[in-house]
Order: sequence, then C-alpha cells, then structure tokens
Amino acid sequence: MFRGILSSVKSVLCIGAHADDIEIGCGGALLTLLQNNPNVQVKWVVLSADETRAAEARDSAEKFLRDAREKQIVVERFRDSYFPYDGSEIKEYFSSLAREFTPDLIFTHRREDLHQDHRLVADLTWNTFRQHLIFEYEIPKYEGDLGSPNVFVPLTESNCQDKIDYLIQSFSSQHSKQWFSSETFWALLRLRGIESGTAAFAEGLYCRKLQVEFS
Repeated sequence: MFRGILSSVKSVLCIGAHADDIEIGCGGALLTLLQNNPNVQVKWVVLSADETRAAEARDSAEKFLRDAREKQIVVERFRDSYFPYDGSEIKEYFSSLAREFTPDLIFTHRREDLHQDHRLVADLTWNTFRQHLIFEYEIPKYEGDLGSPNVFVPLTESNCQDKIDYLIQSFSSQHSKQWFSSETFWALLRLRGIESGTAAFAEGLYCRKLQVEFS
C-alpha cells in the first residue's frame, strides 16, 4: 500500500455547500493535518446558511481550525437546494475564489453525490481549479450514495472524538434529524478504518488525479 505524506501542504481550501458539510466529510483529516503541520493557512467556505446556521458554521470552524497558522472563515447565503438554478452566480463566485486564493490542497464534495447542491459544488471545483490536488469527501444521508474511497486518512480515537463532539456541540439545529448522531459518525469512521487496512478509524476521500514525480 502506498502511503503519501502531505508535509509540504501550506495552504488549504475547504468548500462546503452547507454548514456542517466540511466537518462531516473531512473534519478529522483537517484536525490531523493541522496538528502535524501547524504552518498551514486555511480558507473555509460555506456557501449556504441562514442566520442560525451561519452562527453554527462559524463556531464549528473555529473549533476545527484551532491549530491553523492563519484562517479565513467565509459563510455565504446562496439558496439551499437551489444551487443548479443559481449556477451562473455560483460559478462567478468560484472564479473569484480562484483569483483570491491559490491552495496546495482542496477539500470539496464528491462528484457522484446525489444531492444537487453537493454535485454542483464538486463540478465547479473541478472546472475552476485545474492545477490543484483535490480530495472529495463524502456525506452520509438518506440517498444512500456512499461509494468506495481510494484515499484514507487514519485518525486517532482522540481526533474522532473531537470531530464528533464539535459537530454535536456546534450544530444544535440538526439534532432533530434522524441521521445526525454520534452513532452515524462513529460507524462511518470505523467502516473506513476497516477498509483502510491499517487503522481502527479513518476518513475516506476520493482523488481523481494525482501527479507522482520520481526524482
């Protein structure tokens, strides 16, 4: 099994369609990355949140980015569940992101995600950032569209606990949802850990293009 070390990463762009997407999809990976490499700048972008969810998103991002050298947390107000119909406006926003920030690594939604907002974000990420390392994350939900990741980030039990605690603490507006529970998050982390072959817990990501240099 090839083991890649991302020690050279100095800037990261995290993109989530909704508040809590980034945390659920790659929160553990971010905690691990920032603990092992504190000299990282992070731009954290949530594209859709009302006033309540925006406050939750900012609170959560502060927790997850506790070890970042520099952080910028942006919460926009594009209309939830209507991203494809506002596509041109969102595409222009992505173009502005590319002008403002040149990351070494991008976390975004998975292209096969059945949620229309998530899928558009994934497509626009690839359309906009063509010379970047992109990791796509997954969100467990009603549609049942989890896939087979090809990148695994091993997580300590402590980081798993922090990830889940931050989610539960920050997003009280989601507690009534059947799927939003510590059991859901622990189950997926354990399953991906089994699939990784090397860890008790892991997050699964998807990488479509990876340049390897032998020097």
